[in-house]
Amino acid sequence: MDDKTARGNRLGLLIVGLALMVLSALTIARGAGAFPRVPARGPLVDGSVRQPFATYNPWLWWVIAAAGIVLALFGLRWLLAQARRGKLGGMRLEGGPTGVTEVDTGSVTNAAAAEAGTHPAIINATADVVGTSEHPAVRMRMVVAEDAPMSAIREQLGGVVIPHMRQALETGHMPAVARVNLADAPRRPRTVA
Repeated sequence: MDDKTARGNRLGLLIVGLALMVLSALTIARGAGAFPRVPARGPLVDGSVRQPFATYNPWLWWVIAAAGIVLALFGLRWLLAQARRGKLGGMRLEGGPTGVTEVDTGSVTNAAAAEAGTHPAIINATADVVGTSEHPAVRMRMVVAEDAPMSAIREQLGGVVIPHMRQALETGHMPAVARVNLADAPRRPRTVA
């Protein structure tokens, strides 16, 4: 999930939370008798609210159906936004008098994942470049043998993989986040001579 999606989630949760707090406060106030025109023991939905439904106005059902479709589309868009990773597809490097160099970040991340996988304790690795061309960052996901020392994994990433990515993308600063999952070490085939 990228920063834009996270901000949207926080804003949506804030709006829903505030709406629920206001409705809760109104419900408590009604139960306490704060509204003299609305008796605390009376029904919430009275005749004036039930009347349009009872007379079966055809346009009312179309409005309800349209509102349901709009809510379903908002929900679908929200679900799709959760899966968005915010990967950076390409980067423009500094250009000279002869032109501009563009780098496909997918090739760089594939090379970085392959380089990380050369360590015997790393079973599988994938990487993505996220952010912007001016401020790129790396997200790595690795499956590591559970008996491997984390200091060796850190050395492989910080001493080999990330510096090579910085060099390839011509950037001096590139934050990296590595998500490590532990797994049983792969069994080596035994050979009998």
